[in-house]
Amino acid sequence: MEHDEGISNHSGNRPFEDVLEVNMQRRKVLAGGLAGAAMGFFSAPALAGMKGWGQDRHDATRHGGRRPSRLLGFAPVPVAEGNGPWPAISSDYEYQVLIPWGEPLEPGGPAYQWPPTAADQARQIGIGHDGMWFFPMEDKGCRDDDDRAHWGRHKDIWRGGENRHGMLAINHEFGENMHVLGKAAPESLEDVRVSQHAHGVAVVEIQKKGRTWRAVESDNARRIHVNTPVAFSGPVAGHALLDTPNGNIPLGTVNNCSNGHTPWGTYLTCEENFNGYFGASGAWSATEAQKRYGFSAGGFGYGWHLFDRRFDLSDEDYRNEENRFGWVVEIDPFDATQTPVKRTALGRFKHEGVAITEGRGKRVVAYMGDDERFDYIYKFVSEDNWKKMRRAGKSPLDHGMLYVAKFNDDGTGEWLALTIDNPALAARFADQAEVLTFARMAADVLGATPMDRPEWTTVAPNGDVYCTLTNNSRRTVADAANPMAPNPDGHIIRWRDADHHVGTTFTWDIFLIAADTHGTEDSFASPDGLWGDPDGRLFIQTDGGQKDGLNNQMLVADTMTGELRRLFTGVSGDEITGITVTPDRRTMFINTQHPGEGDPTVTNFPAELDGVTVPRDCTIVITRKNGGIIGS
Repeated sequence: MEHDEGISNHSGNRPFEDVLEVNMQRRKVLAGGLAGAAMGFFSAPALAGMKGWGQDRHDATRHGGRRPSRLLGFAPVPVAEGNGPWPAISSDYEYQVLIPWGEPLEPGGPAYQWPPTAADQARQIGIGHDGMWFFPMEDKGCRDDDDRAHWGRHKDIWRGGENRHGMLAINHEFGENMHVLGKAAPESLEDVRVSQHAHGVAVVEIQKKGRTWRAVESDNARRIHVNTPVAFSGPVAGHALLDTPNGNIPLGTVNNCSNGHTPWGTYLTCEENFNGYFGASGAWSATEAQKRYGFSAGGFGYGWHLFDRRFDLSDEDYRNEENRFGWVVEIDPFDATQTPVKRTALGRFKHEGVAITEGRGKRVVAYMGDDERFDYIYKFVSEDNWKKMRRAGKSPLDHGMLYVAKFNDDGTGEWLALTIDNPALAARFADQAEVLTFARMAADVLGATPMDRPEWTTVAPNGDVYCTLTNNSRRTVADAANPMAPNPDGHIIRWRDADHHVGTTFTWDIFLIAADTHGTEDSFASPDGLWGDPDGRLFIQTDGGQKDGLNNQMLVADTMTGELRRLFTGVSGDEITGITVTPDRRTMFINTQHPGEGDPTVTNFPAELDGVTVPRDCTIVITRKNGGIIGS
């Protein structure tokens, strides 16, 4: 997408490709390309910190470079079948379409029509389906002191109705004007409201009846969009940086990309390219901070600023409105009366997602990527045991330390604390609220490592953390001897933190390089969505120009052997994104976003092909024909 092409980081910090080029000199690509490719990266200090990593990879070398996977038992979608206006799925699997854009949030709501009205869209499923999470109904009473809520993995949650009934919280990242309105630009405030109400989040109750999932009536189904009241919490709450001269109350969430979920059963939605919804109708000059966050007079062309003063950067009455976006937002899927809360301790940047895990001392640890070329990877560590904090009435996401990553040549790294107690930051910022509001600029000062569009993160059960680096085409041309400079097709990086996630050092390697797969049946490019399951599978979703004639897709990797198989391919012009499962992992939900880029001459999915019907973003429900675990 055009809005992914920008670069706002002009800090001059040493870029990751320089680090990687030094590291690549030690790379030992084993036969088969994928299996074992990463293990040649490490120096002795790095390997010493990664006890137990890669043993199976070394064993694989005795079997021609790849040991057959015990985890991946399905027939992959062949490259030759992974294209065109209709999805393809492994012959061992089947899929169902669920909650396409414009469907009523619950039965009895306004039916889909195109283009929608603002009033209807506020009660319908939004567009731009992206990150999401399934909250089984059994979880709604399992909070704080009940360990069943912690990841929902105890045996009594893996049986019964919780695998057939739950709340689905789903992001609606974006929908361009031609797709939503049928016109290039809004012509009225009503048009703007339609677009605004198509963005945000939907919380919908879904249930499997017979063999079919559907939305059902619910006291807690709701839409959270650009005009929904929100609250701020944490170090920036109440700060002047969030005040406008107009005095308008905080409203809304926008460009909701990836997501996370907490051990206490709430949903985290992440605001990514929020800058593009602002523009300037009059004279305006960007501040240093606005430049660093990518604000411009024209934005992404949505035109909201022409009819809604909140989004007009040249309107002094709404100065600082832009500071109210770029946060992680917490939503309770089981209580529609609760106001969504923006958790400012997690910092303000273009949040792609947030992977939550439990670190040493039961502290909450959150891993996050800032999705722009040459931006950074962050983590947050709560100050104490999350259960203890909640019992004391404190959110674990409001109190703790935000760090940014610095990668070293030898396969080690450091987490740099974004704190006003650092003299370098105290010389640049007035207080901790400024540090967090302008986290990108604080990370620049500390010398964080610029990365290739950090996107989704996921934490494997053994403590490994994975992050997709989608691509970076703004470099010199790659050659066979130096395949990562430039990085037009992306890769997946992996690290392990010291001290069970709460330490300030880590060791890292490269798990997969997309270019290594081209011309093979494993072909993929631009990795984006990511999820690691409890057995050691890594689900990889793509967003970008695929090679070998493929549409965007979802693959599954065995993290121990390196084997890779294609489970699903989307339709022409779409992105495959969003991933969640029922507790028994026998049903998976993913999304197709902007099928055909909204052009009905490309695809009409999920409608039958007719060349006329506007395609609609939707959720895809995937099951194995034999009822097995997804990915097996």
